[in-house]
Amino acid sequence: MTNSVEQHRQEAPDTVSCMIVTVSDTRTKDTDTSGQLMHQLLNEAGYQIVEYIITPDETENIRSILQDAAVRDDIEAVLLSGGTGIAPRDTTYEAVSSLLDKELPGFGEIFRFLSYTEDIGSAAILSRAVAGTIGRTAVFSMPGSKGAVKLAMEKLILPELRHVMREIYKPV
Repeated sequence: MTNSVEQHRQEAPDTVSCMIVTVSDTRTKDTDTSGQLMHQLLNEAGYQIVEYIITPDETENIRSILQDAAVRDDIEAVLLSGGTGIAPRDTTYEAVSSLLDKELPGFGEIFRFLSYTEDIGSAAILSRAVAGTIGRTAVFSMPGSKGAVKLAMEKLILPELRHVMREIYKPV
Protein backbone atom coordinates (compact mmCIF):
# COMPACT_ATOMS: atom_id res chain seq x y z
CA MET A 1 0.00 0.00 0.00
CA THR A 2 1.30 3.47 -0.85
CA ASN A 3 1.66 6.18 1.73
CA SER A 4 -0.63 9.21 1.64
CA VAL A 5 1.90 11.50 -0.08
CA GLU A 6 2.34 9.02 -2.92
CA GLN A 7 -1.43 8.57 -3.15
CA HIS A 8 -1.87 12.35 -3.33
CA ARG A 9 0.72 12.58 -6.09
CA GLN A 10 -1.12 9.88 -8.04
CA GLU A 11 -4.36 11.85 -7.70
CA ALA A 12 -2.73 15.11 -8.82
CA PRO A 13 -3.41 16.70 -12.22
CA ASP A 14 -1.23 15.60 -15.14
CA THR A 15 -0.10 19.12 -15.93
CA VAL A 16 -0.29 22.65 -14.55
CA SER A 17 -0.66 25.88 -16.54
CA CYS A 18 2.12 28.23 -15.48
CA MET A 19 3.12 31.86 -15.80
CA ILE A 20 6.82 32.70 -15.54
CA VAL A 21 7.67 36.17 -14.23
CA THR A 22 11.21 37.47 -14.11
CA VAL A 23 11.58 40.51 -11.88
CA SER A 24 14.45 42.60 -13.17
CA ASP A 25 15.26 46.16 -14.13
CA THR A 26 17.93 45.04 -16.60
CA ARG A 27 17.18 41.62 -18.10
CA THR A 28 15.57 40.99 -21.46
CA LYS A 29 14.24 37.69 -22.82
CA ASP A 30 17.60 37.25 -24.56
CA THR A 31 19.63 37.77 -21.37
CA ASP A 32 17.22 36.18 -18.87
CA THR A 33 19.00 32.86 -18.34
CA SER A 34 16.97 32.14 -15.18
CA GLY A 35 13.64 32.62 -16.94
CA GLN A 36 14.86 30.54 -19.86
CA LEU A 37 15.88 27.77 -17.44
CA MET A 38 12.46 27.84 -15.74
CA HIS A 39 10.81 27.61 -19.16
CA GLN A 40 13.01 24.67 -20.18
CA LEU A 41 12.54 22.74 -16.92
CA LEU A 42 8.76 23.25 -16.90
CA ASN A 43 8.52 22.09 -20.52
CA GLU A 44 10.67 19.02 -19.87
CA ALA A 45 8.49 18.09 -16.87
CA GLY A 46 5.31 18.34 -18.95
CA TYR A 47 3.95 21.59 -17.59
CA GLN A 48 2.30 24.22 -19.80
CA ILE A 49 3.73 27.73 -20.02
CA VAL A 50 0.87 30.13 -20.67
CA GLU A 51 2.88 33.33 -20.37
CA TYR A 52 6.45 34.48 -19.75
CA ILE A 53 7.07 38.10 -18.86
CA ILE A 54 9.80 40.34 -17.49
CA THR A 55 8.78 43.17 -15.21
CA PRO A 56 10.70 45.89 -13.36
CA ASP A 57 11.24 45.45 -9.63
CA GLU A 58 8.33 47.65 -8.56
CA THR A 59 6.00 46.44 -5.79
CA GLU A 60 2.76 47.65 -7.39
CA ASN A 61 3.73 46.25 -10.78
CA ILE A 62 4.41 42.81 -9.31
CA ARG A 63 1.23 42.92 -7.23
CA SER A 64 -0.83 43.84 -10.31
CA ILE A 65 0.61 40.93 -12.30
CA LEU A 66 -0.17 38.51 -9.47
CA GLN A 67 -3.69 39.83 -8.95
CA ASP A 68 -4.43 39.55 -12.67
CA ALA A 69 -2.97 36.03 -12.84
CA ALA A 70 -4.99 34.89 -9.82
CA VAL A 71 -8.30 35.62 -11.57
CA ARG A 72 -7.35 34.10 -14.92
CA ASP A 73 -8.75 30.66 -15.65
CA ASP A 74 -5.74 29.75 -17.80
CA ILE A 75 -3.10 30.27 -15.08
CA GLU A 76 -2.81 27.85 -12.17
CA ALA A 77 0.68 28.70 -10.93
CA VAL A 78 2.95 31.74 -11.07
CA LEU A 79 6.70 31.25 -10.75
CA LEU A 80 8.72 34.39 -10.09
CA SER A 81 12.48 34.85 -10.06
CA GLY A 82 14.36 37.89 -8.86
CA GLY A 83 13.92 40.67 -6.35
CA THR A 84 14.01 38.46 -3.25
CA GLY A 85 17.15 39.87 -1.64
CA ILE A 86 17.53 42.75 0.80
CA ALA A 87 18.81 45.49 -1.53
CA PRO A 88 16.63 48.61 -1.63
CA ARG A 89 15.27 47.67 -5.09
CA ASP A 90 14.32 44.13 -4.00
CA THR A 91 10.55 44.29 -3.52
CA THR A 92 9.29 40.93 -4.76
CA TYR A 93 8.94 39.50 -1.26
CA GLU A 94 6.79 42.42 -0.12
CA ALA A 95 4.61 42.24 -3.23
CA VAL A 96 4.09 38.48 -3.04
CA SER A 97 3.70 38.09 0.72
CA SER A 98 1.19 40.95 0.92
CA LEU A 99 -1.17 39.02 -1.40
CA LEU A 100 -0.85 35.46 -0.13
CA ASP A 101 -3.97 33.89 1.33
CA LYS A 102 -1.94 30.94 2.59
CA GLU A 103 1.82 30.87 2.90
CA LEU A 104 3.92 27.73 2.42
CA PRO A 105 6.71 28.56 4.91
CA GLY A 106 8.43 25.26 4.20
CA PHE A 107 9.32 26.42 0.70
CA GLY A 108 11.50 29.30 1.90
CA GLU A 109 12.85 27.34 4.85
CA ILE A 110 13.90 24.33 2.79
CA PHE A 111 15.17 26.49 -0.06
CA ARG A 112 17.47 28.38 2.33
CA PHE A 113 18.57 25.11 3.96
CA LEU A 114 19.42 23.57 0.59
CA SER A 115 21.15 26.79 -0.51
CA TYR A 116 23.21 26.72 2.68
CA THR A 117 24.19 23.06 2.48
CA GLU A 118 24.56 22.61 -1.28
CA ASP A 119 25.53 25.94 -2.70
CA ILE A 120 26.24 29.26 -1.03
CA GLY A 121 26.76 28.65 2.68
CA SER A 122 25.78 31.33 5.16
CA ALA A 123 24.84 33.80 2.40
CA ALA A 124 21.58 31.81 2.24
CA ILE A 125 20.24 34.05 5.02
CA LEU A 126 19.96 36.86 2.46
CA SER A 127 17.26 35.02 0.47
CA ARG A 128 13.61 35.85 1.02
CA ALA A 129 12.21 33.05 -1.14
CA VAL A 130 8.49 32.64 -0.44
CA ALA A 131 5.56 30.59 -1.69
CA GLY A 132 1.86 30.20 -1.08
CA THR A 133 -1.53 30.63 -2.65
CA ILE A 134 -3.60 33.53 -3.89
CA GLY A 135 -7.06 32.09 -4.14
CA ARG A 136 -6.63 28.90 -6.18
CA THR A 137 -3.35 30.01 -7.76
CA ALA A 138 -0.02 28.68 -6.51
CA VAL A 139 2.79 31.22 -6.27
CA PHE A 140 6.51 30.47 -5.94
CA SER A 141 9.04 33.28 -5.64
CA MET A 142 12.75 32.51 -5.77
CA PRO A 143 16.01 34.41 -6.20
CA GLY A 144 17.00 35.43 -9.70
CA SER A 145 20.31 33.63 -10.08
CA LYS A 146 20.38 30.66 -12.42
CA GLY A 147 21.74 28.45 -9.63
CA ALA A 148 18.93 29.44 -7.27
CA VAL A 149 16.29 28.81 -9.93
CA LYS A 150 17.80 25.41 -10.75
CA LEU A 151 17.83 24.46 -7.06
CA ALA A 152 14.27 25.63 -6.36
CA MET A 153 12.85 24.09 -9.52
CA GLU A 154 14.60 20.70 -9.35
CA LYS A 155 14.45 20.10 -5.60
CA LEU A 156 11.15 21.71 -4.61
CA ILE A 157 8.81 23.03 -7.28
CA LEU A 158 8.90 20.35 -9.99
CA PRO A 159 8.54 17.44 -7.56
CA GLU A 160 5.58 19.03 -5.75
CA LEU A 161 3.71 21.39 -8.10
CA ARG A 162 1.12 18.83 -9.19
CA HIS A 163 0.63 17.81 -5.55
CA VAL A 164 0.21 21.47 -4.55
CA MET A 165 -2.48 21.86 -7.20
CA ARG A 166 -4.27 18.72 -5.99
CA GLU A 167 -4.50 20.26 -2.54
CA ILE A 168 -5.66 23.62 -3.90
CA TYR A 169 -8.40 21.91 -5.93
CA LYS A 170 -9.76 19.87 -3.02
CA PRO A 171 -13.45 20.57 -2.50
CA VAL A 172 -14.30 22.84 0.40
